[in-house]
Amino acid sequence: MTGVDRDTENVTLTALLARIAQGERDAFSDFYERTSARVYGMVLRVLRDPGYSEETTQEVYLQVWNNAEKFDPKQGSPLSWLITLAHRRAVDRVRSEQSGTEREAAYGASSWYGPFDAVSEEVTRRGDTSDVVDCLGTLTEVQQRTVVLAYYGGLTYREVSERLSVALPTVKSRIRDGLIRLKQCLGVQFDG
Repeated sequence: MTGVDRDTENVTLTALLARIAQGERDAFSDFYERTSARVYGMVLRVLRDPGYSEETTQEVYLQVWNNAEKFDPKQGSPLSWLITLAHRRAVDRVRSEQSGTEREAAYGASSWYGPFDAVSEEVTRRGDTSDVVDCLGTLTEVQQRTVVLAYYGGLTYREVSERLSVALPTVKSRIRDGLIRLKQCLGVQFDG
């Protein structure tokens, strides 16, 4: 892009942001059409996940819609402002995902393995897997699939979520509820 083209683009985008600040949807649509490929590309380079990148790009444009009046052309070009917003959003998303993963790991270590270990220990103590098979039969079909994939298939909760195309919190709830039912069926007593 030549300097003249860049100057023209800056003038056009600045004018569109001013109109967006006034609530003009057509200006927003035009601004989006002119800039979304670059924003999405930058976000994708940071997140490396198309789904998260699409969501984050939408969040960036929502932020543009809500904060267009905050753009100050004296501080830089509209595109640099937009890319800065996008980069910050993408980095925040990475941090949020890392934090969520760490919370899941901590929660999993403190909550999930206790009931399973108690069930596993009880089965080992009894030496009777037929009771476990019978008790697995008392679970709902979805609980049974999640528990079997996680504990017999060796998948992580995230892998179970992806395999079943179900949200991660839903998988966790199904496994927790399934383990509680297994404990009750096996008559396992534990503290936790």
